Amino acid sequence: MSRGRRRLDQVIERSTTTPIETEPVGGPLARPWRWLSLGMFALIFLAAFEVLAVTTVMPLVAADLDGQSLYALAFSVPLAAGVVGMVVAGNWTDRSGPLAPLLAAGALFVIGLVIAGLAPTMPILVLGRLVHGIGGAAVIVPLYVIVARVYPESVRARVFAGFAAAWVIPSIIGPAIAGFLAEQLDWRWVFLGVIGLVLPAGAMMLVPLLRVRDLVAGDPSVPWSRSRLAWSVLAATAALGVSLSTELADPWRWIVALGSIALTVVAVRPLFPVGTLRAARGMPATVLMRTVVAGAFFGTEIYLPYLLIDRYEFSPGLAGAVLTGAGLSWATASWLQGRLGDRVSNVDAVRIGTGVLAAALVVVLLVAMLGLSPIIAFVAWTAAGAGMGFMYPRFSVSVLELSPKAAQGFNSAALTIGESLGAAVALAVTALVASAVVGGAFTAEFVVTVAIALVGVALASRVRPAAA
Repeated sequence: MSRGRRRLDQVIERSTTTPIETEPVGGPLARPWRWLSLGMFALIFLAAFEVLAVTTVMPLVAADLDGQSLYALAFSVPLAAGVVGMVVAGNWTDRSGPLAPLLAAGALFVIGLVIAGLAPTMPILVLGRLVHGIGGAAVIVPLYVIVARVYPESVRARVFAGFAAAWVIPSIIGPAIAGFLAEQLDWRWVFLGVIGLVLPAGAMMLVPLLRVRDLVAGDPSVPWSRSRLAWSVLAATAALGVSLSTELADPWRWIVALGSIALTVVAVRPLFPVGTLRAARGMPATVLMRTVVAGAFFGTEIYLPYLLIDRYEFSPGLAGAVLTGAGLSWATASWLQGRLGDRVSNVDAVRIGTGVLAAALVVVLLVAMLGLSPIIAFVAWTAAGAGMGFMYPRFSVSVLELSPKAAQGFNSAALTIGESLGAAVALAVTALVASAVVGGAFTAEFVVTVAIALVGVALASRVRPAAA
């Protein structure tokens, strides 16, 4: 038996419930969890590549399939559908541990990529995005629970920083590769090319997970929550209702949109910790903050390459380079906050991050309004990525610190549900407002996301727990 394997087995023997703090720890790539970390980082890498690549080529996809009217829907559908996947994965993980839901989520992700990659029409592509959106979102919850149950508390922030760092290479090469595939071969390879890499990434995690199965075991006494599943389906449907309202004439578009937003708020309450919608201090406000900043950031991100292609006549590869700067700065800022550790509190990290994000989005809005140099948009979006990277890992760390073991799946799912619903509703509202405004392409969309970011600035201090 190798020395690394002996050490891992010793860790398992000493505890079957919590990570070991008395062992010499090292980092995420220390021998006890090296292959597990590499497998998780690889899955995040592939998810990042898919997101960045699709964002880069979607303007071409919409043009090729004559589906410009469904552009925003192609992004909001996987986000909204992912809510259902996250609820199922969270409940399943709490009951049986992360392995089974992780495998099922990976299978759905691959099936969705096949459908999207072979789609003859834009509606079929949106269907494929729905399926792989469910699978892609469901993957995240088991990964978070693995971090909570396998890694010592002192290493978790560095693992989440590693997740962010796994975006670095895709952010550098993803847009360029996606642009090359779309221009020289076919945009379909952006979807189909990822499939061959998912299986090896999953295989890297399988044996390490089996070795720590006692640490990651679920609690069969946790009941299946059919009501939460029903609420998640309702929330996803309502969020999509906001997107589809753009196809209606006045005044029905506004009636349906406002009704759908209200229904989303009602449906999401059972999916969030108590007090989330009123920004109760501590964990509830943390979940809400992630919802808000995700809406502001991702609601802007999908339009930036479109802006550069449509107004400045950039190629897809060059337009996608704006995502490269943000990905690099996100990973760098995430590494920095991990190194700073307790020297910067969670609430201070969130305050700094939201302030930087809001300022950057204002600059992006001015570029769209005034026709400023695209270089300014590149710089601003790089700053936005840094703001996100500095605060995003702290959301996960804070929620896990404040969660009892039996609720880790629920609360981790709440974080990712908030992220998906925040982005989906933000995209829907941007499309709705833009459809009602004559002229000023992209300006209306960015006005909406700036307003969302300012809400985040106002709420940032509530991340601090009430007792602190």
